[in-house]
Amino acid sequence: MPRRASADASAAATSVAGRGAAPKDRIDLRILRRLQEDATDTVAELAERVGLSANACWRRVRAMEEAGIIRRRVTLLDPASLGLGATVFVSIRTGHHDERWLESFAAGVRAIPEVVSAYRMSGQVDYLLKIVVADIAHYDRVYRALIAIAPMVDVSSSFAMEELKDGMALPLPDETVL
Repeated sequence: MPRRASADASAAATSVAGRGAAPKDRIDLRILRRLQEDATDTVAELAERVGLSANACWRRVRAMEEAGIIRRRVTLLDPASLGLGATVFVSIRTGHHDERWLESFAAGVRAIPEVVSAYRMSGQVDYLLKIVVADIAHYDRVYRALIAIAPMVDVSSSFAMEELKDGMALPLPDETVL
């Protein structure tokens, strides 16, 4: 047991705390990988999986939360089970590129619960939204709310036919392709 305590002390010293907002060692990466897979583990279960004591594991998790690496813990729901069987990607072009328009548009988009993701883009499209709805009639109601927010030049919708991948887990440094 003393060996584990010294390993914990050493691991805690080299953790993310105090060294910037990035996981700095393999233990931090193992913690993050497990939390992305299943954040319901108790601290004791997580610690066991990554080879730390519960206290050292908890300190690392807290340090990564404080550093903003771990933003929040959520439960992912199955859209189809909730009657939300249609995913729509909406491309928006605007003729207005001023701060006032952007603030109005952003506030309006945030107020529509069906909009689950929204991005300001480069290229031909100014904004890209991911919208989850029950059906076309539901999307039409969302569309009408969307176009009432602010003036837009073009709103183009594409309905997803099949979901091939919907991963919420981010690739960690030791898992990237390059």
